[in-house]
Amino acid sequence: MSTENTQLATQDTEENPAKDGVQRRTNVRWKLFLLLLVLVAVNYIDRGSISVALPIIQKEFNLAPELVGLLLSAFFWTYALMQIPVGWLIDKFGPRKVVTASCVGWGAATAASGLAGGFLSMFIARLGIGVTEAGVMPAGGKLNAIWMHKKERGRGATILDAGAPLGAGLGGIIITWLIASTGSWRLSFIIAGGATVLMGLAVWWYIRDNPRQHKGVNNAEAEYIEASHAEEDAEAAREGAQGKRALLPYLKFRSFWAMCFGWLGFNGVFYGLLTWGPLYLAQAKGFDLKTIGWSTFVIFGAGFVGEILGGAIADKWRAAGASANKVMRTLLGASSLVVVGGLVGVTVVPDPITAVVLLSAVLFFLRWVGLFWSIPSILGGRTNAGVLGGAMNFSGNIAGFVTPIVVGLIVGATGSYTWALLYFVGSAVIMGISVLALDYNKRLPV
Repeated sequence: MSTENTQLATQDTEENPAKDGVQRRTNVRWKLFLLLLVLVAVNYIDRGSISVALPIIQKEFNLAPELVGLLLSAFFWTYALMQIPVGWLIDKFGPRKVVTASCVGWGAATAASGLAGGFLSMFIARLGIGVTEAGVMPAGGKLNAIWMHKKERGRGATILDAGAPLGAGLGGIIITWLIASTGSWRLSFIIAGGATVLMGLAVWWYIRDNPRQHKGVNNAEAEYIEASHAEEDAEAAREGAQGKRALLPYLKFRSFWAMCFGWLGFNGVFYGLLTWGPLYLAQAKGFDLKTIGWSTFVIFGAGFVGEILGGAIADKWRAAGASANKVMRTLLGASSLVVVGGLVGVTVVPDPITAVVLLSAVLFFLRWVGLFWSIPSILGGRTNAGVLGGAMNFSGNIAGFVTPIVVGLIVGATGSYTWALLYFVGSAVIMGISVLALDYNKRLPV
């Protein structure tokens, strides 16, 4: 059956499952991405737990703002450095093995952080969490290329990445509840780490590196996915792509650098709010621990809703016939403008409730940029989706380890968060320029 006929047949099957006795397509790919959503949410609960508990930890360890910035950045040092190596491992050995090992490892490291006796041991534990968490997002980008039809990858990317604001929001409530219930931030970290190790078992049980390897996938779903792969491979061949497993050839293309700088700008805002946001609410707005937890939930919960909505809008607009460039540049350009305006507003509004509302709007539109997790497969196809995802995440996490340190230095020097918020505005401007410079229409000829 030709690619075109296969697509028509499978589309007709979904709309009329009983027609001519044709097999109805299963939906394992969506269940797999819901599992990834939960996994990434747990990931962010664990990595953000220190921010929620930071007012207590800072007091217990007697940390100056500059040391707080170093502690918050420690995770990102190793997380960033591991991105390209782990992307190569994913392309070579498959995402299932890498993401399972990552999940078990970071659970153990999170539990170990609950045993820290001071700044140095906590710093080392956070380095360990960075190493072990590194494989999750690039593996998700690879699975998006393998499992999703090209018409579904906007939703696939945002479902995967929406775990970040969901985990950040839920983490505020869960970690504060654990601290209140156990009377110990240490025990709350140990419990969270143990739950993550159990999550690794679920990942190994359900995720597969190829749809044909999954017992729940029927022939209709496998053919539907494979028809999309065949069409993409044919397009790539016409455009001169050779399917080489490599990273260096991409460095000469503008779209590669736009991808990297766009993700760097995005994370300059997101990681800044993730790491320093709870302390900002405590010190600048006078919130107590319980209010911090619920405010964090509202702010990052808005990001979760926005990201899911953004992915749905992008795929629906593409299905209506709009080009990838029109869809992505319009949505992501508009989101960048709103983020810049919202952050400027936070710097001039003294009322704490208004600040939470503005930050919620910022996160709602900022998370539309989660669509970037469809870009590694657009630019590199299935062959290089892992290493390109690693390169993109490496760039983004340069902001991850620079931002907490810079904010710490700014707050320590000025005693205020105003210039820190303006730093976030600058990051959003970089993001906005990059999302408009990227060509989303075609695979790069590598």
